[in-house]
Amino acid sequence: MTAQTAPGITTAAKRKPLTRRSAPDRSQFIRHAVQWAFMALNAWLGIQLYLWVRYFERGGASLYVPRPPGVEGWLPIAGLMNSKLFLLTGSVPAIHPAAMVLFAVFLLMSLALKRAFCSWLCPVGTVSEYLGKLGRKTFGRNMHLPRWADFPLRGLKYLLLGFFVVFIGAMSAEALQSFMETPYGLLVDVKMLNFFRDIGQTAVIILALLVLLSLLVENFWCRYLCPYGALMGLVSLLSPAKIRRDTDACVDCGKCARACPSGLRVDRLVQIRSVECTACMSCVAACPAQDALQFSLPPRRAAAPAQRWYRRTIGPLAVTAILAYLFFGLIFLARATNHWQTNIPRAVYMNLVPNANEATHPEI
Repeated sequence: MTAQTAPGITTAAKRKPLTRRSAPDRSQFIRHAVQWAFMALNAWLGIQLYLWVRYFERGGASLYVPRPPGVEGWLPIAGLMNSKLFLLTGSVPAIHPAAMVLFAVFLLMSLALKRAFCSWLCPVGTVSEYLGKLGRKTFGRNMHLPRWADFPLRGLKYLLLGFFVVFIGAMSAEALQSFMETPYGLLVDVKMLNFFRDIGQTAVIILALLVLLSLLVENFWCRYLCPYGALMGLVSLLSPAKIRRDTDACVDCGKCARACPSGLRVDRLVQIRSVECTACMSCVAACPAQDALQFSLPPRRAAAPAQRWYRRTIGPLAVTAILAYLFFGLIFLARATNHWQTNIPRAVYMNLVPNANEATHPEI
C-alpha cells in the first residue's frame, strides 16, 4: 500500500469547511444490484447443472436440460490449466473451454478495474460481505485483528496461489491434455456438484467454521484464504483505475478508512495501489465531501493555457457497463467461434455421470 501524488495535487492535510456533495451517492445501491443479479445467474446455472446431471443419473427418464458451460466459472483450476495449455499449444482446449474463457474474463476485469470482480460479481465475495454485515448487527461490530496477525495471515492466500501455480507450471502440454481427458477431468463440474449434494461431516464443520469466522471478521475468506482473489490482486497492480483522494477537498474526517472492508488507510493516501483494494467504492460512498474521493483513471493535464489537472472519474454505472461489456462480449466471442461448449457425445456422459463419484484424481 503506497501513496503517489499527482501533479498539481498537494499532500498537505488541511482542515477546511465541508463542501457537501451536490447529489447522493448511489454506488452501493448499484453494486448490490449487480451482485444479486450475478447471484441469480449463478443460481440458475446451478439448477441447470443439477437437472442435466439428474437426466443421466435417471438413465434419460427425466427432462433433458443442456449442460450450462457457465458453471465452469466455478472451476478456476481448470481455467488455469487450460490457459497454460493454450499458451503452450496455441489452440483452445476442447474440454472445459468456458473455464479458460471466464478465467480470462475475470483477469481482464482486474486489469481494467482492479479487483472489481471480487466485490461486484463473485458470489462467494457477496455471501462473505453479507455475513460480515450480519455479524455487525449480531455482535455490534466486527473484529479487527492486530497488524502483527493480520499481515502474515493475508499471505496465506498467496501461498495457496503459489502452490497451484507451481504445480500446474510443472505440467507439460501432454500432461495437461491427458488430465482433462480422464473421467475425473471430464466430470470435474459434476464432482463439484456432488460435493455439496453428498457433503460429509468434515466439510460441514469446515464450512460452518468459515461462516463463523466471516461473521466475526469481515470478508475472512476473501482477505486471508482465497487464492483466486490473490491472483486478481496481483493483476490489479497493473490497473490504471484507482481510488484517488483530493487532499484539497478532503476534510480529514476519516470516514473513508472506517468504511473500507479491507482496512486500508484511505484517509492517509493520495491513491490506493494496494492489492487488497476491491474497488467496492464503499469509501467513496462514505465520503461526505464533494469530489474528495473518486474511483478514477490517472489525472490528465487540461489543454493550455489553463494547464490544470483534471480527474477522469469512473462512476458505478461505468463500472457496471465495463464489467458487462467484458463478461458478455468475450462469452459472445467464444460462442461465435465455437470455443464455449464442451462437445462430448451424450452417450459418453450417460456412461460416466452416474459413476462420477468413482472417478478419482489421476496421478500426475
